[in-house]
Amino acid sequence: MKKKWILSILAGVLLSTNLHAQAVSKDSINILKQQKEALKIGKKLNERKLDLAKLENSVEKKTLEVQNTAQQAQISADNNDRAASILSNNALDEKLAAKAKNKAGDAKKNAKKAAKAAKKLSATEKNIEDLKMKISEDEAKLAKLPSVPMPGN
Repeated sequence: MKKKWILSILAGVLLSTNLHAQAVSKDSINILKQQKEALKIGKKLNERKLDLAKLENSVEKKTLEVQNTAQQAQISADNNDRAASILSNNALDEKLAAKAKNKAGDAKKNAKKAAKAAKKLSATEKNIEDLKMKISEDEAKLAKLPSVPMPGN
């Protein structure tokens, strides 16, 4: 008798747990999918904003580098011009020719550095503009998503 009673209680417990299991509705699944999409876009948006901040912070340094390299290139070009002028007065002097050649090499090297620095600054500025555009696209995507309550709210 006790066995039947215990078995019937166990059967009742098992049946009641099966009957109380909640089915997840399609609405709940859609809400979860929307939350997942919002979190994904939000994560990407935050990463892009961090990258943008890093790039914007590097612009000042790169601008100074462009100014310094351009100034050094100008100084080297002036030195080259003086050396060439001195050489033109005494074209047969080998020491002056070697000095003029060295000054010309310095001017060329510094001009390349200045151009490279300007190119890096330009690329950074382009990257900033691209990131700003992507950030605004991500913000628009987030705004289009219906407001969905986040878990715990």
